[in-house]
Amino acid sequence: MYPNLKLQIFRRGSHQNQLAKAVGMDETVLSKIIHGYRSPTPAQRKLLAEHLQAEEAWLFERFEAAPARGNSNGEPLFGEKKAAGNGDV
Repeated sequence: MYPNLKLQIFRRGSHQNQLAKAVGMDETVLSKIIHGYRSPTPAQRKLLAEHLQAEEAWLFERFEAAPARGNSNGEPLFGEKKAAGNGDV
């Protein structure tokens, strides 16, 4: 996922469909790039960075989804209570 790309589109007062049209890109392709389902080509990265007036490296910093809450052993995080119904009181 490229949240900086989505943020910069918002900061520029634009929408994904407007940006796609402005740079000659299919809206679906741009959406897949933003959400991490497709990697942008070097040419697409450069074009989007230039159009959005942002540093390419920053724009395409990749972020992964946060891991599920709790420890790897299924215990709740510090300060959280266990769910009721598991026999613990």
